[in-house]
Amino acid sequence: MTGKMTWRQKLINPVLDKEIRLRMRTVRSAWALMFYLLTIGLLALGFIYLYVGEFRGGGGGFNPNQSRELFYFLSVAQLVLIAFMTPGLTAAIVSGEREKQTLSMLLTTQMSSTTIIVSKLVSSLGFMLLVILATLPVYSIVFLFGGISPGQLVLVFLFYIFVMIVLGAFGVMFSTLFKRTMVSVIVTYGFTLSVFAATGLLFIFLQGVVNRYYAGAGAANTYSWVGYVLGLNPVAALLSIFEPDISRTAFRTWSPSSGNPAPPLELWQEFIPVYAVLTVAALLVSIRYIRPVLKKRR
Repeated sequence: MTGKMTWRQKLINPVLDKEIRLRMRTVRSAWALMFYLLTIGLLALGFIYLYVGEFRGGGGGFNPNQSRELFYFLSVAQLVLIAFMTPGLTAAIVSGEREKQTLSMLLTTQMSSTTIIVSKLVSSLGFMLLVILATLPVYSIVFLFGGISPGQLVLVFLFYIFVMIVLGAFGVMFSTLFKRTMVSVIVTYGFTLSVFAATGLLFIFLQGVVNRYYAGAGAANTYSWVGYVLGLNPVAALLSIFEPDISRTAFRTWSPSSGNPAPPLELWQEFIPVYAVLTVAALLVSIRYIRPVLKKRR
């Protein structure tokens, strides 16, 4: 191959180009996008309907002061949908190639393991990013009533992208480690469920244990280390970006006897570095094990 490479050739390698073309041109992708937008739109309209007079027995309209609640509701709902869709897009990208017996052919190319893993992850998350950006018109409902700045909307979407990368990296890792797609999908959804549900339930359980201990000792609880557990929960981390009181409540630093000091850190400040390290580790494991490991000679 001669001549100077274009910027497109430098950024998009053959694997990435093939994956994007195959994923974007299918009818299934269009249907998935349509149903996703319908779901988000219906959730937004349903929230507004519940706050209109018929539900509360009055004849008033939507209260503009509740636009922040609508924004929080849409943000959490979309985060849950991302957690539902991302494992399905990434948990089969390597095991699927293995089952179709095309992985060996892919590994014989000159592309490195890093290029293959990153290209497949980017192509899968690229579709998810398209879906998320397509919901921007729905958020315009919030801007009609005010209370939310464009900067806050940008923060929410950056948080979405980070969570997508985290879940996608673990989906790729499980897809690399397990030979069967069904197993990798189940394990990936199990991991996602543990991140979203187990961390919250563990926080509630530990908080109850700590409260009973202080109640039995007759001492005031002005600080609780259990807040670090809630910092691993994506929903709590997302809400802590806009409501600092959530971090105060998690660490119990809101008590009047404690002088209401700031928490040791905001929940999102713990969430991002911890999961960034785990994401890098998951990608390194995927890169290490995508190629067959040769057994050492004794």
